[in-house]
Amino acid sequence: MTIRRIVVNGDDFGRTASINAAIIRAHREGILTSASLMVAEEAFGEAVALAKAHPTLAVGLHLVAATGRAVLPPAQIPHIVDARGRFPDSAVQAGLRYVVSATARQELAREMEAQFARFAATGLPLSHVDGHLHFHVHPVVFNLLVPLAERYGARGLRLPRDDFWLAMRYNRQGAALKATWAVIYALLCRWCLRRLRGRRLTVTDRMYGLMQTGQMEEAYVLQVLHQMPVRTAELYFHPSTVPLEDELGPNPGDLATLLSPAVRQAIQEGGIELASYPKLI
Repeated sequence: MTIRRIVVNGDDFGRTASINAAIIRAHREGILTSASLMVAEEAFGEAVALAKAHPTLAVGLHLVAATGRAVLPPAQIPHIVDARGRFPDSAVQAGLRYVVSATARQELAREMEAQFARFAATGLPLSHVDGHLHFHVHPVVFNLLVPLAERYGARGLRLPRDDFWLAMRYNRQGAALKATWAVIYALLCRWCLRRLRGRRLTVTDRMYGLMQTGQMEEAYVLQVLHQMPVRTAELYFHPSTVPLEDELGPNPGDLATLLSPAVRQAIQEGGIELASYPKLI
């Protein structure tokens, strides 16, 4: 019998105290195995302290190149952030800027290096790398990211290859938007996989969460666990102890699913192993 292994990840670690608390609780009491750290956000220091107090939690870098805060001061990267040091809220705007402007690409490279360096300065092992809004698979960002990930010792890298048809069987709401995401990310991930040939970074066979981002309900996760046709997968969540303003999370609903006895039972009965990216190698 083929053993199936899943990485269960919490995104936005370090963004707020409520997200930090949810991630630690989901790791201690639930099925969460890893978290992705935002190194420029307000609760970054607390997240690092919590991670060091819970060494069984694998921690990776949640790279930010759009819709978030930069590490470097605005004066050093004025073409990619505003006066407050924030990237554009529009991922499309940021993505186009990186394509058309050589200056923006140079500043992005310095900012990405700074984010990796800040993570390294924590002393935490770098489990994996992914990106806020999956922006790390943007071709410009990805070409800069892969050598940095290898140089800083990352073991894994997220590719957002969700199962569109499984998601449709669960919930057809927003089908047109989900179909658009499926096509765009399928093409980007195919391109990324070609560039990962011969590299040391591990990717999972499938990733679940894109089609239900911020709404990882117990029923959907149970469906994934029962129908998952691959050997390895990442399930990512946006847990929080309190609702945040974002429509798609983080939220207490994702935390409830991570703590669900029914989900844990399905994992045990399905012979599925909980893992992190370093354990997939």
